[in-house]
Amino acid sequence: MKLIDRINTAFESWIDPFGKTGDLKPPKEPLAYFWFYIRQAKGPFLVMLALGGAVALVEAGLFYFVGRLVDLLDSSAQAEGWSGLISAHGGELTFMLVTVVLIRFVVTWASALVEEQTVNLGFYNLVRWQSYAHVVRQSLSFFQNDFAGSIAQKVWQSGGAVGDFVVGIVQVVWFMVVYTLTTLILVAQLDWRLAALVALWVVLFFVLARFYVPRMRGYAAATAETASALNGRIVDSYSNILTLKLFGNADTDDRYARTGFDRFLEALRLLARTVTSVRASMAMLSGVMIAAIAWLSVHLWTMNVVSVGGVAFTLGLLLRLNMLLGRMMNQLNALMRNFGVAQNAAELISQPLRLVDAPDATPLKITKGEVRFDNVSFHYGRESGVIDNLDLVIAPGERVGLVGRSGAGKSTLVNLLLRFYDLEGGRITIDGQDIAKVTQESLRANIGVVTQDTALLHRSVRANLAYGRQDASEEDIMGAAGLAEAHEFISDLVDYRGRTGYDAHVGERGVKLSGGQRQRVAIARVLLKNAPILVLDEATSALDSEVEAAIQSQLERLMAGKTVLAIAHRLSTIAAMDRLIILDKGRIVEEGTHAELLERGGHYANLWERQSGGFLDPQANAAQ
Repeated sequence: MKLIDRINTAFESWIDPFGKTGDLKPPKEPLAYFWFYIRQAKGPFLVMLALGGAVALVEAGLFYFVGRLVDLLDSSAQAEGWSGLISAHGGELTFMLVTVVLIRFVVTWASALVEEQTVNLGFYNLVRWQSYAHVVRQSLSFFQNDFAGSIAQKVWQSGGAVGDFVVGIVQVVWFMVVYTLTTLILVAQLDWRLAALVALWVVLFFVLARFYVPRMRGYAAATAETASALNGRIVDSYSNILTLKLFGNADTDDRYARTGFDRFLEALRLLARTVTSVRASMAMLSGVMIAAIAWLSVHLWTMNVVSVGGVAFTLGLLLRLNMLLGRMMNQLNALMRNFGVAQNAAELISQPLRLVDAPDATPLKITKGEVRFDNVSFHYGRESGVIDNLDLVIAPGERVGLVGRSGAGKSTLVNLLLRFYDLEGGRITIDGQDIAKVTQESLRANIGVVTQDTALLHRSVRANLAYGRQDASEEDIMGAAGLAEAHEFISDLVDYRGRTGYDAHVGERGVKLSGGQRQRVAIARVLLKNAPILVLDEATSALDSEVEAAIQSQLERLMAGKTVLAIAHRLSTIAAMDRLIILDKGRIVEEGTHAELLERGGHYANLWERQSGGFLDPQANAAQ
């Protein structure tokens, strides 16, 4: 068993599914897309090619052995029994026995090892892993322009489609090439006319393939695209199930999903009709050719040109060839489906990263924490609007609040600081370092963010808290949760699998927790990360007044010694900031302290007057 285990391990580790080649972006052109991954596993595929040819030779040899055995029996004296048969033909019979029992076993076993334990295990997942690793590094806008479910399906299917296509070529098409050539050679030894009919059969087969395969490829690509779009619609409905339930509009959502089904079924219908035509054409061709070759074989036997064994061998070989040609046509159908799926996936996966580190990017080094916006402009690709020629300097350790109506550009400014988008004009620097020239990971590692719409990973509470600081101890994790007023409710958590406390899973996007609980976990996560620059985007909007009052003092601790950029619609939550920046239509229209801005009676004063009771007292905040 130890030897078997070593053999299994050797084949299973031949291809590293997590191997990387540097740039993980494959080409968009289908054949180049396939080669991008195949070249990383050339050795296993060459071995599979050789073994596939050997299996085909052995399969053809079996039918040859049947014919030879019939002839040997026909020419031997039955009365002499086994001894006479072995005496006259022992060497040939031994070769047949060794081939059938031993060689066939070894070749089949080795072929299975390479296909199942090397290619299926390593290659398929290498394609999936590299596709995932490339796509996950795409810009934020990339994911905002498509269904998450559709993207995930294409990434996952890429491995199966590429793997199945290549394995199909090697295991079926190559097998058929070797088997057909062997059949022609063996039949030609009996009579050239039989070989000519077999060759005609093969030529007509490829004529049919030449006619139908391009059509199947086009229909398969269309089917794959509509299938991924349909999957995206289904996932979108499930992901937003609460909205569906709240509006009680199941019929409308059914119609939305039904439209996706209709498009998928229409594409699938064209493919299905083509496949039916292929199968019918193959049945007609094979029936005519088998009858013709059978008639010719018997005719040649009546003329004493071929033996009974030759007829048996020829018909057995051709029946097997018929089955394999049918399998090959079906496989061509599957190959084209996989080709279409891979082509569809390639269009997504091969897209270049839209936002990349500069070639000479270096890690961001925080010395003081000064943030500077110099003549910044950004319009989401439009001619104007959003942010126009904005200048802003946030001093080290300064706490700045951003105020403005919806659409004024507050969140856009934060997104630009985090470099989720590249600027269309100007630059942003941190301690004099242009953020476009530092690595994205180091930039975001030095900025702690608490957003209004907090989404947690469907993992344990502990994993969510430690996401920004992987080396955090249990004491650190619980300490941060305590500061965020989250430890008590975390300790009482029990998930659907019975996991409790910090081991409990929070559901997709944290749906198992209330809005306030998610927000407290998010605040604890940033407390634990302890980045020198802090962004608060409506950080306490999901909290009730009592909990917000309890957390405000902890936010003061969180902000201590940090450069802070805070956004809030409830002005009372940021009134105590060192400076308030009032944005309107992407421009700074006012700035100053809360008191100074009220005295001016401008935009801020108008916004302040419109807000009614129930907010925290800014003076109380300032006193904490």
